[in-house]
Amino acid sequence: MNISGNTVLITGGGTGIGLACAQLFLENGNEVLICGRRKSKLLAAQKRFPRLHIKVCDITKEADRKKLLSWINSNFKRMNILVNNAGIQKMIDFQKRGPALKSKESEITTNFEAPVHLCALFIPHLMKQKEAAIINISSGLGFIPFAAVPVYSATKAAIHSFSLSLRHQLKDTPVKVFEVIPPIVDTELDKGARETRGQADRGIPPLDVAKATLEAMKKNDYEVAIGMAENLRRGAREKPEQIFQFINT
Repeated sequence: MNISGNTVLITGGGTGIGLACAQLFLENGNEVLICGRRKSKLLAAQKRFPRLHIKVCDITKEADRKKLLSWINSNFKRMNILVNNAGIQKMIDFQKRGPALKSKESEITTNFEAPVHLCALFIPHLMKQKEAAIINISSGLGFIPFAAVPVYSATKAAIHSFSLSLRHQLKDTPVKVFEVIPPIVDTELDKGARETRGQADRGIPPLDVAKATLEAMKKNDYEVAIGMAENLRRGAREKPEQIFQFINT
């Protein structure tokens, strides 16, 4: 697939992997649109990269998703790549009474439901393009879960399964479906939980994920696991219990 001359929409594009992808897409001659809930982060991203187009949008809300599509249809009819990147991660202990599953930031809604709804909403638009793609950002934890973040791990497993089915359904259309599987990445995803549990490894730079994403697109490598995430993907097939015990000890 061409990695230049596209119009790219990235959810959660104001920080982390999303912003790194935005940077590389811009550098490769693409028009880039980013959306997110926090206007301050979007403005800061636009200050760094003035060619970015920004849109405040809470993808967990149906009305916001519809407004996002309307914005695209009115201003960026050539938009042909959707990057489902927005996500959150929480430590949840089910031994505690009433674990905090209901909050303003739901992992299930943000990490899984919203990308599914966005795909349903945008696929008719993408089908009109000569060449198009959906890029789902999953995680190595979707293959071997980390028990401290059980819901996050489960949502990423769901994204992997969804990507497989979506790729099959769209195989005879202009829309290609990519799944990018990062390891631990040095972002604000877990909102300080790594420090809480004494985890020294901050992970790889977000730009490494962005580079792997564009390289996968160029090669039509529809499922790309990056770094240690490849060990989890392979381990899920070869020795899942051993790897599970290793990362959860």
